[in-house]
Amino acid sequence: MNFDIGDGVDAIVNYILDNFSPALDAIAAAIGLVTGGIQDTLTALPMIVGLAIFVALSLWRVGLGFAIFTAVALWLVDQMGLWPAMMETLSLVIASTIIAMLFGLPLGIAMAAKDSVASAVRPVLDLMQTMPAFVYLIPAAMFFGLGAVPGTIATVIFSMPPVVRLTNLGIRQVDVEFVEAGHAFGCTASQLLFKVQLPNALPSIMAGINQTIMLALSMVVIASMIGAGGIGNTVLTGIQRLDVGTGFEGGLAVVILAVVLDRITQSFGKERPAFWRTLFPVVARQKTKQANA
Repeated sequence: MNFDIGDGVDAIVNYILDNFSPALDAIAAAIGLVTGGIQDTLTALPMIVGLAIFVALSLWRVGLGFAIFTAVALWLVDQMGLWPAMMETLSLVIASTIIAMLFGLPLGIAMAAKDSVASAVRPVLDLMQTMPAFVYLIPAAMFFGLGAVPGTIATVIFSMPPVVRLTNLGIRQVDVEFVEAGHAFGCTASQLLFKVQLPNALPSIMAGINQTIMLALSMVVIASMIGAGGIGNTVLTGIQRLDVGTGFEGGLAVVILAVVLDRITQSFGKERPAFWRTLFPVVARQKTKQANA
């Protein structure tokens, strides 16, 4: 006796398509509004303004050296003619990350609050993380057609587990003494969460958001196969034409965007140094040595 899981999945998909089309259209419209708004904003920015924003963030959050790297790297992307495509990809990453956070952070908090929720959600997260990324494209395209919306939905599903897991882990790892002190001062459950647990779990939560952004960036490139657009189209064109140069340019642009986003988002989970230290790191090191002498 053969138990064909595929036939069962096909039946479920067809049932959803036959009975829930209005709901799917509403979801697509809502996600399209978010994605389209972000994409229109980013693509409308002149290149020099976008470059200045990235450099300012790099200088503020990381330091002078990384700000110089950001300026040179993004200028190189523009010289390759991939700035508009990179803005499209960035808009999909931002939209996907926002949606993943809206669902993932409350879910991680619920997992930390109740072991039963954690036990129920953990296998689902395992499935979401281990399922091959290409598989998500099939139902996304069937339910929502082609374009940025199904690409965003597939990206959200693929990239959400890290923010859920690390939010749960961060809250669970908060020192029990802090929690007991909160109870001793009469904190309500919401006060304990927002004033004690979340602030102390912030490094872990930011690490989860950082990993979600990185996974989203990797997925939106794959999502170009269903019309998501962006740099993924350049990579896909290089594959289809066996054009190594085009594929390399697209891959290099993805790497540059990934490095910039990774370093900037990582910095939000750490204590930011004084601004003058980011501008004059050599002076800062000399003053530290003098203070320790």
